[in-house]
Amino acid sequence: MAACGDAGLLQLSRTAAAPPSRRAAKLEAIAGALRYRGGRRSRVPGRDQPARGRHREHGVRPGRRRARGAGGDIDRGGVIASLVGTRAVISPEDAAMVRGFIVNKFRGDPALFADGYAAIEERTGWRGFGLIPWLPAVARLPSEDAVVLEQHRARDRGRVLVACPMLPRIANFDDLDPLKAEPEVELAMIAPGTPLPAEAGLIVIPGSKATIADMAFMRAQGWDIDILAHHRRGGMILGICGGYQMLGRTIHDPLGIEGLSSLADGLGLLDAETVLSEHKVLGTVSGTALDQPFQGYEMHMGTSRRAEGARPFAVLENGRCDGMISADGKVMGTYCHGLLASGPLRQALLRRIGARGSGTDHRHVVETALEELSTDLERFMDIDGLLTVARENT
Repeated sequence: MAACGDAGLLQLSRTAAAPPSRRAAKLEAIAGALRYRGGRRSRVPGRDQPARGRHREHGVRPGRRRARGAGGDIDRGGVIASLVGTRAVISPEDAAMVRGFIVNKFRGDPALFADGYAAIEERTGWRGFGLIPWLPAVARLPSEDAVVLEQHRARDRGRVLVACPMLPRIANFDDLDPLKAEPEVELAMIAPGTPLPAEAGLIVIPGSKATIADMAFMRAQGWDIDILAHHRRGGMILGICGGYQMLGRTIHDPLGIEGLSSLADGLGLLDAETVLSEHKVLGTVSGTALDQPFQGYEMHMGTSRRAEGARPFAVLENGRCDGMISADGKVMGTYCHGLLASGPLRQALLRRIGARGSGTDHRHVVETALEELSTDLERFMDIDGLLTVARENT
């Protein structure tokens, strides 16, 4: 068959509220229908649960009671079998919750899949709510989860290399999306077991859900040695949130926030000490860094105290200082997520490693992609049918 796509089930509970507008329905459809982001598989919690429906008949309790979704990747074949097979193995109770399906990421002539689409409806008794083609704009959206980081691509030697170690508890990795979109930048996610490349112009240490544990993992990989060597060669280093904490001298967890009470040595590249606490800092911020304006947000537990006289990375609008820059200007740490979306700030950072930034506001890139997807989904999905089903289930 000269057509490709993937599929997902549409399940609506009796407590679901009807979307307030057609616009809201379209945007909700983006989150619910596009299970595969720009051709890269995304693990959605519970997506395999319908096929476990019969487990409870044998005394095995599934992870979730309700069917959340099921998919077949037709790139490798089997989208029809996946949906029809799911209908065959789930319990009648779960099957009654499923109101329809959507075939997504379709490539080729839709007419070639007409018989297959009809066969799914006939064999499952579920209504089809759309055949969505491959939408390139999806690739411009923030990644849903860390699975996308496992994708590998050939290195482009003509661009400036930015390297980021793939920590097992990596968080807020969409901070890197603006760098990935830069024409003169090659963003390389470095997998465990692989040294950080010596030719990198910039190493970014990302956020972490467990800073001390990821610091230990970094040492076990030998990445700490790579980072220190990179610094000795005059390379640039940027730590964001947990990455900033790792760049300091120590990370202290006196209350056992991340597990047992512990004190860990950081990389010692910034004269700062971090103490983790139960209080979670969460909020939007704006300010100036590298002499350029930015907007972003904070989301962290703990505080980092700079040495007296140390230069902060950013000055926020409320007058508070954030992060730190080393005396040689080569090592930078910040608690601000999302600041690389600022075109002028990104340009200022990239100039330091010999690359020209586009100056584009990455937030505008994402908003434009959402608008395109909204228009396309209204075109290729039965939005009125979805709204009708939603209202029936209120």
